[in-house]
Amino acid sequence: MFAFKFLRTMLYFFICHDCLFYTGSQGDDNLQAMLVGAMMRKIKSRNWKKQRYFKLEDDFMTIWYQSKKAGNVRSTFSVNDVEAVREGHQSEVLLSIADEFPPDRCFTLVFRGRRGNLDLVAESAEEAQSWIWGMRKLIENVENMGEREKLDQWIGEWFKKADKNNDGRMNFKEVQDLLKMMNVDMNEHHAHHLFTMADKSQSGTLENDEFVLFYKMLTQREDVLKVFQEYSVDGQKLSQSNLEDFLREEQLEGDDIQLHAKQLIECYEPSDKAKRMNAMTFDGFLMYLGSAEGSIFNPQQRGIFQDMTQPLCHYFISSSHNTYLMEDQLRGQSSVEGYIRALNRGCRCVEVDCWDGANGEPIVYHGHTFTSKILFKDVVSAVGNYAFKVSQYPVILSIENHCSVEQQRVMAHHLNHILGDRLLKTILDGKAPIRLPSPEDLKGKILVKAKKDGGLEQSLSGMVEDSLNGEVSDDDEAAEIDEDHPHHESIHCRLKSKQRLSKELSDCVVYCKSVHFTSFKHSRIHSKFYEVASFTESKARKHLRDAGAEFVHHNSRQLSRVYPSGFRTDSSNFNPQEMWNAGCQIVALNFQTAGEGMDVNDGLFSQNGCCGYVLKPSFMREADVRFDPEMPQKRDHYHPVVLTVQVISGQQLPKVNIKEDSIVDPLVRVEVHGVPMDQAKQETRYIENNGFNPMWYDTLHFTIHTPELAMVRFVVEDYDKTSKNDFVGQYTLPLSCILTKGVGLEVNNWDLYCLSTIYTHIQHNNPNCTLIVHF
Repeated sequence: MFAFKFLRTMLYFFICHDCLFYTGSQGDDNLQAMLVGAMMRKIKSRNWKKQRYFKLEDDFMTIWYQSKKAGNVRSTFSVNDVEAVREGHQSEVLLSIADEFPPDRCFTLVFRGRRGNLDLVAESAEEAQSWIWGMRKLIENVENMGEREKLDQWIGEWFKKADKNNDGRMNFKEVQDLLKMMNVDMNEHHAHHLFTMADKSQSGTLENDEFVLFYKMLTQREDVLKVFQEYSVDGQKLSQSNLEDFLREEQLEGDDIQLHAKQLIECYEPSDKAKRMNAMTFDGFLMYLGSAEGSIFNPQQRGIFQDMTQPLCHYFISSSHNTYLMEDQLRGQSSVEGYIRALNRGCRCVEVDCWDGANGEPIVYHGHTFTSKILFKDVVSAVGNYAFKVSQYPVILSIENHCSVEQQRVMAHHLNHILGDRLLKTILDGKAPIRLPSPEDLKGKILVKAKKDGGLEQSLSGMVEDSLNGEVSDDDEAAEIDEDHPHHESIHCRLKSKQRLSKELSDCVVYCKSVHFTSFKHSRIHSKFYEVASFTESKARKHLRDAGAEFVHHNSRQLSRVYPSGFRTDSSNFNPQEMWNAGCQIVALNFQTAGEGMDVNDGLFSQNGCCGYVLKPSFMREADVRFDPEMPQKRDHYHPVVLTVQVISGQQLPKVNIKEDSIVDPLVRVEVHGVPMDQAKQETRYIENNGFNPMWYDTLHFTIHTPELAMVRFVVEDYDKTSKNDFVGQYTLPLSCILTKGVGLEVNNWDLYCLSTIYTHIQHNNPNCTLIVHF
């Protein structure tokens, strides 16, 4: 057994909201124009176009807008909420009014999270450019901000919230209100004592510097201070040599520690005096630990580090289901935004459900439902524009084809005309291949997965004719429901028809021919490496239970796609881990739906440069190996590990209950996701009324039998004895990516002190929210 003993590891909610502005931008003409403001049209539909006055506030972080008739009533949003700015007609809404307003006057603000985009039309092209480039400058400033600036800005924002009368001072009543907002249930006598100590001017109020002092006393980190003092000679600072010792002994760093320590002091130390002494104060130490550089995620595995020259079937591929949907699959909105967001998250396989549309143009929507419809050509354009923004590795278009031959020809035309050379139309080297090409071979290429007449062999020999008897794919989802529930009638049941397949669309399919799955025996004898079978989640589970080793072996030779059940009308997700256990590569999830499934998916693909491809373990790739996920102990080189986690304390956990007097009762749940023997969850006790600095010191133990497949998920919840706990935040990463001393997981007792990001689905603005965990 191998034991992990990570010491005092921190998990950090890196959630900056309103941030400082760089003084060097004050002279930017675009920003000056934004400060003056402009009247623009806010567009919600072809028939909803309202004029609004938009203006950048003096803090250079807030945009407010109001209508002509609204008087002083106005709305605001933070620059930090804006993820990107898109020029021209790059949304359905702006495309719908393209004949009315030229693209050089139109732009879209894309917000983080689930908030809808903001489509705007300026009065002139020059005005539009000022706002486009000005917003991009502001976003860039936020992204480049240092830890000290984030902290200063966050403290300043709390001061403004608490200073109700805007006089630049806070009395004790305002401080008490502030403590409630900050999730602090503090004894009034103790709070008043801290207030008095911070009130150096003895005015009965706190001004800016005094409030900073109050905040520092309030947030004193005794747990971190203890570690700091272990390495500090005088208890006041770490010399460069002290910091090197810390990096060597706790962070397990070995390469050029001297240079790294010097860089950390220069980057994170707020005191110029300490910098001149090549030293780091406790404030600088906290800044460093609160940065991405303190992550438990092995930095060598953040970039692309895996072999990318193996066949496609040897990789897990980040994949989306019903990619066009922004909400549920019954009445939700269809949008090209779904494709843009998925591709920008590293997704490499997107789904396109195609149906006959008006005026000879194919449309995309969830057939026979009330979801809205978008044009197929707009989807192809969006994929072409965004396919390779974050990853150069291939994108697969999984096409569910319900179109007539005529509109299939239109589909093929759009694919060829819009994608051009990016669309893979022929095999790579002109010779009959014996296996799938690699992600490296297919860089910059878009592959179509759909039905095809004949195979690669016939295509090479030129024997394929323009057959009108080829069978277009039934709706996989409906077919699976009909098979599982032959007498069930629901909104999902659709007429199954065997339509004809056009040669033009068939020719767009090369390495990903969609086929019906018969059995593993049939596939072993008859299937080609370029054939792809699709399974609903229930069928995949059945195959996994009945013949797990066969399923893994099947997936060592060819691609499999698994997608959510059609009965998930709310577009919820299953946990993809169980499908990865079978070696399934294309495990398609509803990217628009937050929750455990997407958390685990994001965790797996956070490695290897977030490129959307993760190499499967060797025992899932080798044809002569039979790995059974139900019995992992029977494989060669079986080495389970013991994971021990001590949850020590938390700091400034965000408030999630909207009730003003509510204080978080936090607990921490540690989950292991992996093969069935590894699936486990354990929780700490909850701490009553303390989201500010809860202390647990609870220890949890896990035995992990297949560490190569294991994911570790940390979840913070607000305990509620009468109803379901409220979600606070989570962080998921592969066990294999946790920073270790040496190679892989085969490490005996060793220590680590570091900080890692916890992402939350709820927007918060506290750059100091941490969870200290001892592995």
